[in-house]
Amino acid sequence: MLAPLFVGAVTAGLFFAGLLWATRAATFSLTPLRPRHEPFGEGDVLRVGFAMGLTYYALWALAFVLPMLAEDARVRALEADKLRTEAELARLRSHLEPHFLLNTLNAIAGLVAEDPREARRLLGALGDLLRDAVTPDGEMQTLGEQIEWLRRYAHILEIRHAGDLAFHWQVGGGTRRALLPRLLLQPLVENAVKHGALMRPGGGEITVRTELGDGPKLICIVEDNGPGVPQLATRPGAFGLLSVRRRLALRYSDTATLRLESSPAGTRSVVELPLEQGSVP
Repeated sequence: MLAPLFVGAVTAGLFFAGLLWATRAATFSLTPLRPRHEPFGEGDVLRVGFAMGLTYYALWALAFVLPMLAEDARVRALEADKLRTEAELARLRSHLEPHFLLNTLNAIAGLVAEDPREARRLLGALGDLLRDAVTPDGEMQTLGEQIEWLRRYAHILEIRHAGDLAFHWQVGGGTRRALLPRLLLQPLVENAVKHGALMRPGGGEITVRTELGDGPKLICIVEDNGPGVPQLATRPGAFGLLSVRRRLALRYSDTATLRLESSPAGTRSVVELPLEQGSVP
């Protein structure tokens, strides 16, 4: 967006400078520099008037038209960014619902005869989870709200993988009111479960930790104690990681990052983004 505006501004500036030179030349041509200068002719007056008119028009364009064009370009860019962000969120929701819903319903069906009370609890948790996921409440939410959603998500996973999966939560002071994109951490938790903790013989653990960093920054860490990933670039579940990177880039440009660290002791996903304190209605 900036490059076309810069080129337009330079072009307009050169055009304006040329008009000033032409006006100056036309005006000086009428100045009686010699004692016996010929009288002004009708063509001379028209030439100067035309040059002055072009100069006034250029001044009007620089003062009013260019700022309007720049503002229009800025608004269009913001609208395009908003549409792309909404599309990414919609894709994430559609990715979450089908397979997660099917697996959870299968787990509920298996519990109906064995433990009806637990089946009802799981069904209620699933209803709350999906209602919050599909409610169009805007792009941003507080970290506290997202952690509560993730706790319900994790509770369902712990029931589905009873004895093989455990979650731990370490929410740092001053981070609960921080704002971040809705459902941003869900793909990281999903990847940690599928390709980390559940790949460990006998089950594994996942820790979700948040803290404040210099900048100030909000730092969110999702780590598992799985066997690690030899090649992060080819890690399964790339859709979720790509979605997180895209949403961070759309919202924060290059001021937010997603970093993956893997070893035989486990994998860590670290999100760092500018700290925004507030609340979302």
